[in-house]
Amino acid sequence: MRSRWVSDVTATTIEALVPYADAQRAAGAFAYMKGVAPFLGVSAPDRRQALRVAWADIALPTSSELGQAALELMWLPEREYHYAAYDLIDRYRSQADEVFLTRYATELLTTTPWWDSVDGLVSAMVSPLMRRYHDDQLVDEWSSSSDRWLIRAAIGHQRGWKRETDVPRILHLCDVHWDSKEFFIAKAIGWAMRDIARMEPIAVRDFLADHHASNRVAIREAERGLVSFIG
Repeated sequence: MRSRWVSDVTATTIEALVPYADAQRAAGAFAYMKGVAPFLGVSAPDRRQALRVAWADIALPTSSELGQAALELMWLPEREYHYAAYDLIDRYRSQADEVFLTRYATELLTTTPWWDSVDGLVSAMVSPLMRRYHDDQLVDEWSSSSDRWLIRAAIGHQRGWKRETDVPRILHLCDVHWDSKEFFIAKAIGWAMRDIARMEPIAVRDFLADHHASNRVAIREAERGLVSFIG
């Protein structure tokens, strides 16, 4: 059954963003994002400010209410509501319990997916909740899937962990997908290695030495991390 909190948040979010719609900005964003979804044309600063005000007096949700509300926002057609879904999780993430990722993350990541929504969800949901609950089984399921966005989330699931990063774990995921011809997977590998290079550059150098040079996208990003470390 749909709770009052879910219906109120969904309605409040729509009411908050619609007044900021801009058709010209929407057309530009639609073209830039390769037509993945229609846009209202709300700028990121306006969206964040509008949602801060709209959600200011909303009570804390249960974990299931948070997940269901995020899904309902993802099911709306316009892209800004998809961004609002990860904004909502970011705001109320402390309410997410140990089964939140299992119940909601896969559908959230694969609903109207493109790099913008997936990376936003990784930052707001996947990385912080994996850090808290360490759902290795779910990461393995994503990595073993044929879905490029789930694989991207698996590779990036420890982004921002810094010294807490499980370096062998991430390099193993990079190794598994090294031969992928998919740009967004190669980019995720490169970003992961770039982050690791700033902490353990020798591990990244050894990894690159053991892998063929055809994955230029990943290598380029990894080398940027190495150059940054040296600099």
